Amino acid sequence: MQKFSEMAEFPHVFEYPYAALLEKGCALKGIWKQEIFRNNHPIVLELGCGRGEYTVGLGRIFPSKSFIGVDIKGARMWAGAKESLVAGMANVAFLRTHIELIPYFFAQGEVDEIWLTFPDPQMKKTNKRLTSTRFMKIYCEILSDGGIIHLKTDSQFMFTYTYEMLKVNHFPVLIHTEDLYHSGITDDILSIRTAYEQQWLDRGIPTKYLRFICEQRDQLFEPEIEIEYDSYRSYNRSRRNNG
Repeated sequence: MQKFSEMAEFPHVFEYPYAALLEKGCALKGIWKQEIFRNNHPIVLELGCGRGEYTVGLGRIFPSKSFIGVDIKGARMWAGAKESLVAGMANVAFLRTHIELIPYFFAQGEVDEIWLTFPDPQMKKTNKRLTSTRFMKIYCEILSDGGIIHLKTDSQFMFTYTYEMLKVNHFPVLIHTEDLYHSGITDDILSIRTAYEQQWLDRGIPTKYLRFICEQRDQLFEPEIEIEYDSYRSYNRSRRNNG
């Protein structure tokens, strides 16, 4: 409760009651650059940001971009919000909401990139998978033309499902690797490791990475393929910090 109380006073953390959002919408929709960041820099979202390691880490690496961490669990978000506030990072903000509601907050073309950092693979619930066609349609509502999506995951199931979804819908894939840190890719943005990621690396489970372009489609199709479940999901997923 102390964290929630403190975070309510942070000027770069935003939260709208659901009823008010449905009735009035978000006053910042379409004007994040002008009103919050006061520049015309590209906007990057980290969806399911957890503690906000990527939101804060990327904000440090790229001062010419604006980063917004999105999550519904404010207790975890507090860590990144506090760190960025103390560091005086003017290019970092946080939004507490459900991911499926982000079209209420951002206008078409307002977002340039999206990061999905170790989302729950939702092996039995396609509709809840953050790379399902349901969510891809949501992302297309807010991404600019040529908008990029990054996926980092420990889950072979999530990686395979997403790659098959991209193939069946003909989305351009820019990078595809099942073992990021042994791939030879030297990219500063991929060097950030979340607390959750390190847990899996310590267990010998490699990080998978996909970078692709989200293009507008009249219709999206789910891949019709059987994918083996991750056997190590017997580990308690409640221990994870969702990035």
